[in-house]
Amino acid sequence: MTEKAKAAAAIAGAVGSAALAAALLYANKRKEKKAGGPQSGPVPGGEAPETD
Repeated sequence: MTEKAKAAAAIAGAVGSAALAAALLYANKRKEKKAGGPQSGPVPGGEAPETD
């Protein structure tokens, strides 16, 4: 492998890794936002919330 080919492969690997990391961070942020669920707002009907 020539030096140019090695450099190109290293750059491609770095770009691919960065893209994968960005995609995982984006997906995790969307998942956290969606997982707010019933604990994110007030209890309907004025009932006391269930606690342990």
